[in-house]
Amino acid sequence: MAYADSDYYKNTYKGAAIPDSELDQQLAAASDDVDSMTFNRIGGNSGILLLTPFQQEKIRRATCLQADFHHEYAELLNNSLSSYGINGVSMQWDKSVLVKQGSTFTTNEVVSLLRQTGLTYRGVMI
Repeated sequence: MAYADSDYYKNTYKGAAIPDSELDQQLAAASDDVDSMTFNRIGGNSGILLLTPFQQEKIRRATCLQADFHHEYAELLNNSLSSYGINGVSMQWDKSVLVKQGSTFTTNEVVSLLRQTGLTYRGVMI
């Protein structure tokens, strides 16, 4: 289950970049990314209900942002090319503006939201 549903995406987050036919799939994939970046500390859709309202809101917003990001840039991120040239004109992708958490590419905005929840802490939790 996704941490944000289509109703939240459209009405609260005010997202419109993802077509309805792809929305549930993108939100589910983004939720998997959020799980990866939070070291699976949320524990699925029922686990989000155990978090504080503040944490829940940050997780839902981060999920929507990640879904938009993945929808927009999936082809470039999954492409093994880092540059190409045709007739003396070359193009290069600058992946330095991205953040890589484990094997997940995301944006600084998503990471910032997730850090606010305390679920990305890499140390020992007491």
